[in-house]
Amino acid sequence: MQALSRHITRARLFWVGLFAVTWALSQYSFQIYKALDARWIIRFPSQYQLNTDTVISGFLDWLVNAANFGLFTFRDLTRAIAWVIEQPYQFLRNLLIEGFQSGIGDTAVQVAPSLSWIAVIAIAVAIGHYARDWALAALVGACFLYLAVFGQWDSAMITLASVLVAVPIGAVGGLGLGILAYRSAWVDRMLRPVLDLMQTVPVFAYLVPILILFGFGPVAALVATVIYAMPPMIRVTIVALRGVPEELLEAGRMMGATQRQMTWKVLVPAATPTLMVGVNQVIMLTLNMVIIASMIGAGGLGFDVLASLRKLDIGGGIEAGLAIVVMAIALDRASQAFSERRMQHPRTGTLMQRHPWTTTVVVIVLGTFLLGQVLPAVQSYPDDWKISTGRFWSDGMEWINVNFFDTLEAIKTVLLTTLLLPVKKFFSGIPWAWGIIATGLIAWRVAGWKLGVAAALMMGFIAASGLWGKAMVTLYLCGVSVFIAVLIGTPLGIWAAQKPGAGRVILGLMDTLQTLPSFVYLIPVVMLFRVGDFSAMIAVVLYALAPAVRYAAHGIREVPPQLLEAGKMAGCTPRQLLWRVKLPLATPQLLLGVNQTIMLALSMLVITALVGTRDLGQEVYIALTKANAGQGIVAGLSVAFIAIIADRIVHALSDTQKKRLGL
Repeated sequence: MQALSRHITRARLFWVGLFAVTWALSQYSFQIYKALDARWIIRFPSQYQLNTDTVISGFLDWLVNAANFGLFTFRDLTRAIAWVIEQPYQFLRNLLIEGFQSGIGDTAVQVAPSLSWIAVIAIAVAIGHYARDWALAALVGACFLYLAVFGQWDSAMITLASVLVAVPIGAVGGLGLGILAYRSAWVDRMLRPVLDLMQTVPVFAYLVPILILFGFGPVAALVATVIYAMPPMIRVTIVALRGVPEELLEAGRMMGATQRQMTWKVLVPAATPTLMVGVNQVIMLTLNMVIIASMIGAGGLGFDVLASLRKLDIGGGIEAGLAIVVMAIALDRASQAFSERRMQHPRTGTLMQRHPWTTTVVVIVLGTFLLGQVLPAVQSYPDDWKISTGRFWSDGMEWINVNFFDTLEAIKTVLLTTLLLPVKKFFSGIPWAWGIIATGLIAWRVAGWKLGVAAALMMGFIAASGLWGKAMVTLYLCGVSVFIAVLIGTPLGIWAAQKPGAGRVILGLMDTLQTLPSFVYLIPVVMLFRVGDFSAMIAVVLYALAPAVRYAAHGIREVPPQLLEAGKMAGCTPRQLLWRVKLPLATPQLLLGVNQTIMLALSMLVITALVGTRDLGQEVYIALTKANAGQGIVAGLSVAFIAIIADRIVHALSDTQKKRLGL
């Protein structure tokens, strides 16, 4: 007991001492620099800075203009890949919205129209019923009808064409790489750091290299989308294949199955329900990417949101954003239903009896094609029938601004003066050398010397790249945003777990927040609070709130019932039961929620560069506007390193807490 007490005392002394030294240096680093006339204390010496950005830019330039593989150049390879991707994409655009044409330019003649809006909705209903039941069919059909009624059909079909190309590529590519990682330990080890970087490097950082390699247009946007959406599929595939029961594998071996047969006849079929969860993640990330992809030529709903943001058209932005949400709900529910669907015995009888929905869809497609020739309303949803909510959203925001301007300004001023500015001063004043040492010490104390060395090296890279000041602003904004999100999200999660009625409302709201595209948050925030750090913080909190709520609710619900019964028998009141039993046991889940909140906050901070933040996100965005691939990748790697350090530290804290609790 005395040894444990001494250990706790030493730990407390370590953390208190580390914070005290960091605080003192952050407050007086400028005075120390002035007194010693040593500028290197606050800024990494320019003569020793890395020129990684120049090297990367030079390599990409050589790759595009000079790399030759004998039979073909690298430019030929990228153009060939672009052509392969463009063919199905253009076919789907023709099928869904543009129609099929013969000829080029002004001489083009339409050979066949696109699918009518009625036919597309019928296909959506058929898929929903096939996946589960009439309830899902009605939901999916209503979502697609919403797109037509609210005037978002054309843009939505362009976005749907992108999704229908990106998702199969991401899902099949992720499945293939996941199988390779499952089969080969060295592939697994090689993929892990690559996946970490793919999931933590901001999307903006690799838009410039993709633009250089594939040019401006929808193909480049599709490539960026696949890179962004594929990692979860790879991870889910590895987990799913490793989760296949050993007795199934043994049965396959006893039947003499080859390795190929074991993969496609045993492993993949057995893991299909879990694999469909990965497909669902690919779909959601693809839709989350549509606005960013519109920056490099994707078009569709994402372009509508981006154009509205540039014009500060809150009504148009929210309308297009809600259309993305509606499409996400339809595709999300349908893919989830497919993951839960059980195999059914094939039907017997006539063709129509065996395939009733296929026959029905074919009849509707042909019928609307013929009717559309004489009734334009059957082919395209009439403009006179469309409803717009743009004025409603704009008037609502104007009403809030007029009636609550003083209140909002007061809240903004209080939070700026009491929280944001002091924290910003603290982080901005940390000398780079001590920041590297302190990060290494924190990682070493929490997770061991290996992570301590790795964390120090990562922070050293940031400092040596001349980005220390920007990185500290990123840490300040991320830290404040995560603190507020957890402060709000944890009580909401506890409430949702303890009150089922409130839980349905709260978790439903979290569903909406998670499916809203990240850019949509910026429009009302800028309208209410204008540009600056406070607006960025509000947008990040809204975007990153959901995991804090969900993990808190999950952690409270997963507390073993026998421990709750033991607490009640010991005479605990409901409040004591919460504070002394539920929350301690839920701590590992709460920490995982904090981890996910940090990841979302960092990804959103790059987007908030559009509203005036001066952090690493702004550096990435400036690189995109200047088409400077090296600058963007270095800044993106800096964000990724911060994310990786935070991820490893929080996971280590969660694992330590699990061991303490015997979980």
